Amino acid sequence: MDSSAVDTFEAGRGRLASLAYRLLGSAADAEDAVQDTFLRWQSADRERIEVPEAWLTKVATNICLDRLRSARARHERTAGAWLPEPLLDGDPMLGPADAFEQRESVSLAVLTLVERLSPNERAVYVLREAFAYSHTEIAAILDITVAASQQHAHRARTRLADARRGTGGAADPAAARRVVEEFLVAATSGSTDRLVALLTDDVTAVSDGAGLSRRLLLHRTPERVASFVRAGFRSTPAKRRLAGGPTAMYLARVNDSPAVIAVAGGRVVGAVAFDVGDGKVSALYGIAAAHRLTRLDAAWRRHDPGVPVVDAR
Repeated sequence: MDSSAVDTFEAGRGRLASLAYRLLGSAADAEDAVQDTFLRWQSADRERIEVPEAWLTKVATNICLDRLRSARARHERTAGAWLPEPLLDGDPMLGPADAFEQRESVSLAVLTLVERLSPNERAVYVLREAFAYSHTEIAAILDITVAASQQHAHRARTRLADARRGTGGAADPAAARRVVEEFLVAATSGSTDRLVALLTDDVTAVSDGAGLSRRLLLHRTPERVASFVRAGFRSTPAKRRLAGGPTAMYLARVNDSPAVIAVAGGRVVGAVAFDVGDGKVSALYGIAAAHRLTRLDAAWRRHDPGVPVVDAR
């Protein structure tokens, strides 16, 4: 392959990775999809490709859809053991973030909710909302009609809006951070009443159980979520052994949401992302399985975290 063809691909690599991550919810799978796209670009008759960006987008999108439709992916995701892989804000794989729709499309809440969409609905939603492709362009990418693209987009928006109803909407980052700070103080101080007061009536908490459970752990109602949080933030000898030492907690942002990052021995051992609106927490996403933290941990090591909100203990 000549250098100009490599340069053409590399110029679009970041956009393809961001697209694949939004479709698959996994940085590792997104990187694999981009590499597969490169291999097809290598073997393609490039002289017949009029618009390389459109060709690469089509190939990458369909590689991702094939992965989503695979028997293994369907089994893992329907078995209730799947959560998106969190990324530290600033990670280039998060991609475009100028518009609200672009930022929302990469939030853990939406990445989790798009699991309810069909692969084509998911692809249309991502291509339209995050990358502003026209329905004519999307129809060409997915080999469907313009009318079908419009229908998929309508269904996706409707289903996501219904699922997101009551979450309180987007919160100012500074205000959301203050809520999470107060939440962390309540969670680590034993103030159950104050913790419950910071949760919406329909709050949900979902956790991967550090990868030790075959299914996700789901909790509803403020009282049950508060109990789950209190137990999760409580330091015990068993937890210190599992983490590899005392754990410190830092405030950060992952996937454009406020988050608490747990660090032990310089290594990220957990992340909790929050949906915050109207001064309360409406949802929590706890991720501690090591394979979901690989990229976040690598980014954290290059990041200046500042002072921990909770010292190692």
